[in-house]
Amino acid sequence: MLKNDITNQIKEKLGKDLGITNVFALPHLNKVVINYRVPDARESQESLAAAKTEIMAITGQKPKLCKAKKAVSSFKLRQGDPLALKVTLRNQHMYDFVDKLFNLVLPRLRDFRGMPQSAFDQEGNYNLTIKDQTYFPEIDLDKINKIRSVQITLSLSASSQNEAKMLLSALGFPFEK
Repeated sequence: MLKNDITNQIKEKLGKDLGITNVFALPHLNKVVINYRVPDARESQESLAAAKTEIMAITGQKPKLCKAKKAVSSFKLRQGDPLALKVTLRNQHMYDFVDKLFNLVLPRLRDFRGMPQSAFDQEGNYNLTIKDQTYFPEIDLDKINKIRSVQITLSLSASSQNEAKMLLSALGFPFEK
């Protein structure tokens, strides 16, 4: 649904606003990366399995387990300890997730007034963190054992932060005013 809107209406409007006539030069979504930290994964495999089922329900894909590259004694961390789960979404899965994020999850946030415009990095990618995974409609509240945060990165092909803001606002991203 969102992909059809992008190809039919959003590209025309964005091209007029930016003054770009070539369709392939317009900024677009490359991928969406979801990180799900599980700090207690090295102590209990049940916690890691529960987090894996939660992220699979949210994204619809099997996550990749990210392990520690180096041992850090001050954090009691050994090399190879599990740290987080990561999912990279592309194509139709990406558009479905972005549509769900913009229209269902973000408006559910407590005291929501919009997302900050200062969360762009140098390449024009947008990073946001949702402090509670229960805002996603797929999560069963009876089965969760711990509240975890979900970190989402929207990777864009924009050449500047201004182009990235225009693309996200054209897609319906709720920025704060």
